[in-house]
Amino acid sequence: MLMRTDPFREIDRLTQQVFGPVTRASAMPMDAYRAGDDFVVHFDIPGIDPETIELDVERNVLNVRAERRSPAPEGAETVVAERPTGTFTRQLFLGDTLDTERIDAAYDAGVLTLRIPVAEAAKPRRIRITGGDRKQLTG
Repeated sequence: MLMRTDPFREIDRLTQQVFGPVTRASAMPMDAYRAGDDFVVHFDIPGIDPETIELDVERNVLNVRAERRSPAPEGAETVVAERPTGTFTRQLFLGDTLDTERIDAAYDAGVLTLRIPVAEAAKPRRIRITGGDRKQLTG
């Protein structure tokens, strides 16, 4: 059995009884980088049921929302609760250079990975210069 030697155990228990479990929106740590023609974002959200993850884009704002529920059954006495539960949210402001219609999302090993392609219009392109008739240019 796991023993807890926290002198504030009774205060924690009383606080939970009076106010209920603490659930607050938390931010998700992330990394973001450009790899070739994709903008890649990794969010750390371990222990999340993929069914609770919501992604939406509105006016180039990407909203990510996920929920982690307590694994303890209702009515169980909590001895230690250090893993955060509740709703986790993050908002990203995407530039016009990204193709928000083709976002790819995958969740593996507690990491949500988004691949957002760079829009074709934003990719660097070479402009071909054609030869002209010199008389037309000077005359």
